[in-house]
Amino acid sequence: MHADRVNRAVLAILGLLLLALGVSGILLGAGVFGDRAAHRKLLDNSVSHYISAHGEWVWPAVAVVAVVIALLSLRWLLTVLFSTGRLADITVAGDHSAGRTTLTSTALADALSGEIESYRGVHSTRTHLEGEPTNPQLAVAVDTDRNADLAALRRHIEANALAHARHALGVPDLPIRLDITVTKQRSSARVT
Repeated sequence: MHADRVNRAVLAILGLLLLALGVSGILLGAGVFGDRAAHRKLLDNSVSHYISAHGEWVWPAVAVVAVVIALLSLRWLLTVLFSTGRLADITVAGDHSAGRTTLTSTALADALSGEIESYRGVHSTRTHLEGEPTNPQLAVAVDTDRNADLAALRRHIEANALAHARHALGVPDLPIRLDITVTKQRSSARVT
């Protein structure tokens, strides 16, 4: 379940439904559906009469439906809040005639972080893969010393560590987001 797509789809459907209800209410109140319908009471209809006549089983059924909707809403909210889009396994590109090769994202992230942290001036690195297993994207966040030459460090990371990651995955045009943050200053400077 990709949280962003589902979130957009559900919100679009809900928005269209509420828009249709609002427009129909305005048209009803304006008398487009006739004067009798415009001046009718909200609860003066056959559905309300049916519910009042069969309330002993309708209201428990409504409660069950409400609980199901609440649980689905909670699942949706948790998915939206805690979905990272991070990958567990990556399918390595190349010839699949002898089988498919997969690489765990933590192995690649640990190797990449270890290599970047060995560079002079780097304090820590956080790396993770996002997207689909056959189409991964790499996100790298590097914390550096305030005395580090940021341009040289970026060139060194791109020419070595990121090139190694692209080679390991067999994807020469692997999309990579590199964030370099300068630490040990009162106000952090950030190079992207």
